[in-house]
Amino acid sequence: MAVPTLRALVAAGHDVALVVTAADKRRGRGGALVPSPVKAAALELGLPVTDRVNDVLELDPLPELGVVVAFGKLIKPHVFEAVPMINVHFSLLPRWRGAAPLERAILAGDERTGVCVMAIEEALDTGAVFRSVEVPIGPDATIDELRSVLVDLGTRLVLDALEHGLGTPTPQQGEPTYASKIAPAEHQIDWSAPAVDVHRLVRVGSAWTTYNGKRLKVWRTALPAGDGVTVPTGTDVIELVEVQPEGKGRMPARAWANGARWRTGDRLGT
Repeated sequence: MAVPTLRALVAAGHDVALVVTAADKRRGRGGALVPSPVKAAALELGLPVTDRVNDVLELDPLPELGVVVAFGKLIKPHVFEAVPMINVHFSLLPRWRGAAPLERAILAGDERTGVCVMAIEEALDTGAVFRSVEVPIGPDATIDELRSVLVDLGTRLVLDALEHGLGTPTPQQGEPTYASKIAPAEHQIDWSAPAVDVHRLVRVGSAWTTYNGKRLKVWRTALPAGDGVTVPTGTDVIELVEVQPEGKGRMPARAWANGARWRTGDRLGT
């Protein structure tokens, strides 16, 4: 589950029998094993932690409820049939079932999203909804900003459910859409696309392009463009606000442009 949710459950006095999260991964040049942020938080809080979902079934007694947040893997029926589970999903279901609901909502230009606390079923994100809340998606909201808001709201919904009971869920209604995981190639900016599409891609995160044969990450843009560093697109120009040249840290676009000898009218993707 998300770290804020885990900390909130403990702070509210709920007994967390076991935390299940991703296995340690090798990172850095030395290849040292590094725990996930959730595992690190669990160990700090003195909670037992594992990367095997089936370990939940070894607990005695079995937990009364499992809380799933951004787990990234399907939980099989033999687990959630033994231990009832709820899932915190960052969309207004049935729109954007799947792995990347926030990314797809931003890329599609959705004006609203939300968070649902739902029952876990064998099919992907089809469970009935116990609680939900809607939030607007601002025209400049980044995925990190949006996720932070939804994690906080989702945590409040979970705490409310634990305090007052889940109640009767509402079946999902409407035409479902699916949020497939963002492929690495999708993060490359197509400067022939409309400016609004470029802006949305940057807001999703990890957007990149090239300049003089070197990779340039684009962390933040502005639309409509101001009087800063502007780049032509398939429609209007867009302003670069924050970038990261290859081999360097993040920096204001003006600082990068000065060092790169950028001129008005120059293009990226070269």
